Amino acid sequence: MAAPYATRQLADLGARVIKVERPGEGDFARHYDTTVHGQSSYFVWINRSKESLTLNLKDPRGLEILHSLLEGADVFVQNLAPGAADRLGLSTEELTRRYPRLIPCTISGYGTTGPWADRKAYDMLVQCQTGLVSLTGTPEGTARTGISVADIAAAMYAYSGILTALYTRATTGEAHPVEVSLFEALGEWMGQPAYYTRYGGSQPPRLGTQHATIAPYGTYRAADGREVLFSIQNEREWAALCTEFLGRPDLTDDPRFATSSARVAHREELNTVIAERFARSDADELLKDLESIGIACAGVNDMPAFLAHPVLTARDRWSEVEVPGGTTVEALLPPADLAGLPPRMDPVPAVGEHTDAILTELGHSPAAIEALRADAVI
Repeated sequence: MAAPYATRQLADLGARVIKVERPGEGDFARHYDTTVHGQSSYFVWINRSKESLTLNLKDPRGLEILHSLLEGADVFVQNLAPGAADRLGLSTEELTRRYPRLIPCTISGYGTTGPWADRKAYDMLVQCQTGLVSLTGTPEGTARTGISVADIAAAMYAYSGILTALYTRATTGEAHPVEVSLFEALGEWMGQPAYYTRYGGSQPPRLGTQHATIAPYGTYRAADGREVLFSIQNEREWAALCTEFLGRPDLTDDPRFATSSARVAHREELNTVIAERFARSDADELLKDLESIGIACAGVNDMPAFLAHPVLTARDRWSEVEVPGGTTVEALLPPADLAGLPPRMDPVPAVGEHTDAILTELGHSPAAIEALRADAVI
């Protein structure tokens, strides 16, 4: 997931991205599910606006074709299994020697050096190894984060690292390789609980939707059974909550709740007071009351509610993208808007859809292309 998501974001900005896939089956992610008009939701999400070239890199002729592309490429991104790139002669050292202007980007599980360099990794393993799973869930049990956060974190750092390397090359003439590991990318996102644990003596507890270091902060059940989330970020908001929402101005200066740390220490007592207030109103009324006094709040949406969110509709954040088979899907526009530069929202490629065109561009004749296909090189 990491390399394809990083490169899709480069494609969003207009880069020409050629995705090299296995002949026949293509990327494994094409087969994770079939929910999007027969296509994988994972693959459709992270592979639009790319060209698909199928190559058997274990065949010298396939590797030769890849090198023909690298001669004119700016960036080479790979997240192959540990050691696979080296065995193919595609190590960072070899690529930088052979192509001085090329920016190789390697995405690994635990780094290319160190005691775990040879270990395979995927998102859930890294969620466990970084301690994220120990923080996610309830006191009764841990939970996996519902999206592939380790892959996404690595993709974002690869993306920003590549852009930085391109800018550095443009300004200094020097091409610097980029390396990102899933473990270190997600480890960076674990900064706050890491500091809290190292210098506080224990790690933050698992509290479901409650916040380990801020109170009140979390979901509470309304009289109609729906959940509403709100949080108090400062003492002004706390005073407004006590006086105008809870109807308990006496709590403002109550020693149990007078500071953020005190409220965390007396969380259960505070939650009892809040629960009593929530039990008297339905969710819509609670949201209206909280918003009226400037308290950040929200209902707890499911996925259909998110898809129909009025913000996405009013801001025109949906765009049609073609997928293999001649159908289209609604895709969210990239979150970063560049004024005057519309994002690229080209089709998701079928396996090997652009193979013939790319090989023709590289100088291969129709007969040569058919010969390569007959030998399963492409």
